[in-house]
Amino acid sequence: MSSPKYKRILLKLSGEVLMGSQQFGIDPQFVSELAGEVKAARETGLEICLVIGGGNIFRGMAASAKGMDRAQADYMGMLATVMNALAMQDALEQLGVPTRVQSAIEMDKVCEPVIRRRAERHLDKGRVVIFAAGVGAPYFTTDSGAALRAAEMRCDALLKGTSVDGVYDSDPKSNPDAKRFESVDYDTVLADNLKVMDASAVALCRDNDIPIVVFSVREKGNLARILAGEGTRTIVTKGA
Repeated sequence: MSSPKYKRILLKLSGEVLMGSQQFGIDPQFVSELAGEVKAARETGLEICLVIGGGNIFRGMAASAKGMDRAQADYMGMLATVMNALAMQDALEQLGVPTRVQSAIEMDKVCEPVIRRRAERHLDKGRVVIFAAGVGAPYFTTDSGAALRAAEMRCDALLKGTSVDGVYDSDPKSNPDAKRFESVDYDTVLADNLKVMDASAVALCRDNDIPIVVFSVREKGNLARILAGEGTRTIVTKGA
């Protein structure tokens, strides 16, 4: 694996990718494969923060749309992200990668609270830090949580691993003629509502000059290619 051009990254994974080929929940084999890619990236000397969504277990906005109180639903979604974080921690540690989970909702029996200086110390010691429970408040998604942690931890880039291989001008699942961007600027993403991340997350990355790299994490070995400056992806920056 080529040396990455970044020193510290935040890797945002959608909860859905943890399902693997299943329709719901966590696929331990696929999580183990993802952990292997994170381990390979770490072995290059890269400092890695992780944020994982909870959509494979519970999605607050979907429940809210069906009549559940939005704040209550969002708190349930935050708990789902903690479950995913613990699953990834277990997979990484089985591969010998020291890992810490920090949750924005305090639950000291299973993980640490989010403390920036402690997270910095973990990274200095070569540990992977997984941030769970979003920002700890309803009405914010894990995209916003990822952007916040990327800014807080002074990451060089936010890598968003999803089920699609970049940013398109329309939904590639419903439009076979959708065009993928090699690069695009933050303002275009916001103005054209390109669905990269939530608007608040994109704006936060723009204001802190954090590039967003969108790629498919389902393709084996793709994280290594992206870090080497190769592979299919879209980069969102100021001067695209």
